[in-house]
Amino acid sequence: MSQTLRNLTCFRICILFQVLDLQTAIEHITASYNNETVTLQDICLAPLSPYNKNCTILSVLNYFQNSHSMLDHEIGDDFYTYADYHTHLLYCVRAPASLNDTSLLHDPCLGTFGGPVFPWLVLGGYDDQNYNNATALVMTFPVNNYYNDMEKLQRAQAWEREFINFVKNYKNPNLTISFTAERSIEDELNRESNSDISTVVTSYAVMFLYISIALGHIQSCSRLLVDSKVSLGIAGIFIVLSSVACSLGIFSYVGVPLTLIVIEVIPFLVLAVGVDNIFILVQTYQRDERLEGETLDQQLGRVLGEVAPSMFLSSFSETVAFFLGALSVMPAVHTFSLFAGMAVLIDFLLQITCFVSLLGLDVKRQENNRLDILCCVHGGEDGAGLQASESCLFRFFRDSYSPLLLKAWMRPIVMAVFVGVLSFSIAVLNKVEIGLDQSLSMPEDSYVMDYFRSLSQFLHAGPPVYFVVEEGLDYTSLQGQNLVCGGMGCNNDSLVQQLFDAAELDAYTRIGFAPSSWIDDYFDWVKPQSSCCRVHSSSGQFCNASVADPGCIRCRPLTPEGKQRPQGGDFMRFLPMFLSDNPNPKCGKGGHAAYGSAVNILGNDTGVGATYFMTYHTVLQTSADFIDAMRKARLIAGNITQTMSQGGSNYRVFPYSVFYVFYEQYLTIIEDTVFNLCVSLGAIFLVTVVLLGCELWSAVIMCVTIAMILVNMFGVMWLWGISLNAVSLVNLVMSCGISVEFCSHITRAFTVSPKGSRVARAEEALSHMGSSVFSGITLTKFGGIVVLAFAKSQIFQIFYFRMYLAMVLLGAAHGLVFLPVLLSYIELTPRHTWSGPSSPPAPTVGADLPWSQCPDSELAELGDLQ
Repeated sequence: MSQTLRNLTCFRICILFQVLDLQTAIEHITASYNNETVTLQDICLAPLSPYNKNCTILSVLNYFQNSHSMLDHEIGDDFYTYADYHTHLLYCVRAPASLNDTSLLHDPCLGTFGGPVFPWLVLGGYDDQNYNNATALVMTFPVNNYYNDMEKLQRAQAWEREFINFVKNYKNPNLTISFTAERSIEDELNRESNSDISTVVTSYAVMFLYISIALGHIQSCSRLLVDSKVSLGIAGIFIVLSSVACSLGIFSYVGVPLTLIVIEVIPFLVLAVGVDNIFILVQTYQRDERLEGETLDQQLGRVLGEVAPSMFLSSFSETVAFFLGALSVMPAVHTFSLFAGMAVLIDFLLQITCFVSLLGLDVKRQENNRLDILCCVHGGEDGAGLQASESCLFRFFRDSYSPLLLKAWMRPIVMAVFVGVLSFSIAVLNKVEIGLDQSLSMPEDSYVMDYFRSLSQFLHAGPPVYFVVEEGLDYTSLQGQNLVCGGMGCNNDSLVQQLFDAAELDAYTRIGFAPSSWIDDYFDWVKPQSSCCRVHSSSGQFCNASVADPGCIRCRPLTPEGKQRPQGGDFMRFLPMFLSDNPNPKCGKGGHAAYGSAVNILGNDTGVGATYFMTYHTVLQTSADFIDAMRKARLIAGNITQTMSQGGSNYRVFPYSVFYVFYEQYLTIIEDTVFNLCVSLGAIFLVTVVLLGCELWSAVIMCVTIAMILVNMFGVMWLWGISLNAVSLVNLVMSCGISVEFCSHITRAFTVSPKGSRVARAEEALSHMGSSVFSGITLTKFGGIVVLAFAKSQIFQIFYFRMYLAMVLLGAAHGLVFLPVLLSYIELTPRHTWSGPSSPPAPTVGADLPWSQCPDSELAELGDLQ
């Protein structure tokens, strides 16, 4: 049994030796930048520099001073080991700042960089505080963040690149290594984006190919190369891309920053809007018969006059909605709305000017029987006087789909299904998760994914959090000190005490540990009984505790007054000495390493400016955890601020952690979502009312349908595991714009229809506009969206493929199924006029008459019509 235990002990120390070898190898990694060698020493955080240039390394090996000899140090005889590495480890996890353990080893625990190494930062996989049961070791190499020095920043990035390559290629059968660097997420995002470029290009290529082929209407095989409209389709696509380029150029010129979301989403949006208008214009011309004596220019003008109001209605509604969406305080939505609004507006202007001219040229080419693309090649006899033709899709909508959808027995079924889906979506509306799981931004084969999994499995401490006290608090007065300190005589509701109480309720507050308090350590350092604070009797200069000089005397006398905390001039006299004092065996309370950056000393040591008190969050895994931790930290800081204000202080306390900048948006994401979608719907409503000639009910019906699409989008997000964040909010704003395309054309066609009954008007609107909407948006987008399913990026798969697919399917279902049925139930006055020489004909029975004015026989007939 004893031999088994000895072998187990050997195995554990052998693992520590191998980890120490890995740590030493990482310390000696070198990189090259501008023909200069960069080492960890050049970029690392060395808090005691220049006195001690050792890099900060948070590792369990720092309990053994990163030394093989100290790790192998033991006291014993041939029969029994009295003290070894395990004895020292158990002591250090209880007293990490000790400079001399109480075992027979008498080895220090303080790290070589001059600061303590807390066990919860370097050990993982243990239960409660049983550090001896740890199953994972954590090593952290803090690197200076040269945010204001690009040259030094690039040197640090060069070293990090070599670090990543080294650890990737490091092989040890006894170690399973998960790692990351500060540049890792950015590198993996770039790799992910580059790997999906081909997928995105293929997606747009599929849409471009479909547009080029679908615009043409082939009347016979012999005229295949003449009747095709590949060149016109390509021209339409270039017009769409030109509008995007113009929008990017205009706002880039005025200094609006361009984001990745804009580049990825705007082309998709403008292509949906622009292609729909192109299909409507081209297919309306193809179905039109040229009047006797009418020229091509006159015919195009008449066709444009017929469809341009519908195009203008949809485009202007979207433009106004997007520009008003720029009122959002969320940067991603604000930027997207600006670029999208300008792109849609320019796209419409180019379509009614440039594209109409190109359509006229293409018609002349077709009438002259010249080949598509190769327009100089003559295909035979002239084809002037080509007959108007109807596509198969148009005939299907007119003869089969529309009559079936609007049958008396079908309409209640449609309404029941859509109301049921809407009810379900409303029920799960508040269940949509908020946030963005950071693992979703990584490729599935990324080494960072292993790191994320290891964090959630082994880590026992979350990211550090700093509670910052703004400048202005008087630390030299007893009252000011009592507001923040946590020792004897301090307020029961002081800053440190409230943070300590919060750490006791870590499951709720997300504060994992008691804070490190510079002011309490300073009071311990400066008290008369301590040998830390000494000054030279003649010069008054500070004497470190390790200096053996008879002229060095204690800073404060051992008197009743000296036993009190320093105030006034004494407080400011000794504080700079404390912050410059390096820990040593005779005094481990020196504040240089631990608090060198925690206290801002005002000019000429006249006062204390802003300070911070650091602690750690609990382990945070999901977006909900990060958001809740930030919310709770702000709540605690607010309580501290309120407490301090009761003591006469008006200085704010606020929390800061490195992840706050990424998750702050989610504190107001619900309000931002409601605001942006309501503003978009309100803009669409107002524009529709004005452009439809104050047709209030038409605008209401269209906005209700769009609102249903948006609510159903939330239902799909819940079913498909899509969270609400900046990316999905941009997609929701975009879906609001695209929904206008699905609804506005059919609504306007219903409004201007001369048919008598509501059902007949709905059927005619669906027949004439349904095929163009279906082929222009639904089929175009569906082909391109399917390609996105093969993207390697989880971001593309979830937030683009899934949301775009839901957007198109819901838009098509509501615009081509629900909206015509809803219109058939709603009483709207038809907007048609009579221009003949005699008086207008009598109105159709019941068309515009109230039910109370219809005879019983006519009511029966009207019921049959409806």
